[in-house]
Amino acid sequence: MAVRTVRQLGDPVLREPCKEVKDPSAPEIRALVEDLQDTLAFWRKTTGYGRGIAAPQIGVSQRVIFLRLPGEDPWPLVNPNILERSAERIVVWDACLSFLSIFMQVERNRGITVQYQDLQGKTHQIQAGELRDLSELLQHEIDHLDGILCIDRVTDLRTICTKEEFEKRYRAASPYATAASH
Repeated sequence: MAVRTVRQLGDPVLREPCKEVKDPSAPEIRALVEDLQDTLAFWRKTTGYGRGIAAPQIGVSQRVIFLRLPGEDPWPLVNPNILERSAERIVVWDACLSFLSIFMQVERNRGITVQYQDLQGKTHQIQAGELRDLSELLQHEIDHLDGILCIDRVTDLRTICTKEEFEKRYRAASPYATAASH
């Protein structure tokens, strides 16, 4: 439907906990998902980055995220919540469309269990791990719905670097390594 402006670091909407969606099948939720899909596709095409986007990033304070993993179908998740987190933790590179000029290392749970609804309102539960870097991606996007940004989870301030330094030194070994080719 529309490519929307991605809210940037400092915009208060990024720090607000989002409201639960009452009716996942409502036309306005379908329209929101289309806007998320179009906006993510635009960012991916113009920057080479972007595997997921959350509703607050386009100024909508509702619990909706949209993922687009390479080679997979578009994946909207309504009211996603993390039910379980593994005790084992991992440190990964992270970035955000809301401040794509900086990258950092963050700590995440290696595996999680997520419950969400689809656009028909049906409830699903999935186990996410390191396969496709799904665990860290879902944690990043669900954090957005709680007003938490990856910069809040940085493991060591010395890992914060510019996009240019990240691409030169670390991109090949990160989840973003294949992002530009899809």
